[in-house]
Amino acid sequence: MSAGYTVRIVDDLTDREACFAVRKEVFVVEQNVPEDIEYDEYDAVAVHVLAVREDGVPLGTGRLLYGEEAAARTGGGPSLGALGRLAVTREARGLGVGVALVRAIEEAARARGLTTVDLHAQTQALGFYERLGYEAYGPEYPEAGIPHRAMRRAL
Repeated sequence: MSAGYTVRIVDDLTDREACFAVRKEVFVVEQNVPEDIEYDEYDAVAVHVLAVREDGVPLGTGRLLYGEEAAARTGGGPSLGALGRLAVTREARGLGVGVALVRAIEEAARARGLTTVDLHAQTQALGFYERLGYEAYGPEYPEAGIPHRAMRRAL
């Protein structure tokens, strides 16, 4: 438990739906990402994490791709995981939820034998990920109409 919330690996449909609800609130509603591209075939095979307030209200989510799915997303080898779809509700920002989610995803990556995590960061979030040890590489590019950069961290 940390600051009135917990972070857990999603293992049931209710938690998974909570993850999708947070993503819809943050990406589709706040950031105007088209809903038809927010959810993809990787959702079925990803490890999802969920931050939940003590009273059960979802605060944030993220996912980890590994194996063939991560390689398809990153072009990397079998030891590289892909962190993605990190979203924290407006009310939970500044409470450490994002950091807790990233660390939970990294722990899930380690548990699966991965040595490196890659991600596509919105450029406005580069500083957040840099503080967590990620390094940007490559040029800026648009994803869902939002400027992004690739980032990576060795575990």
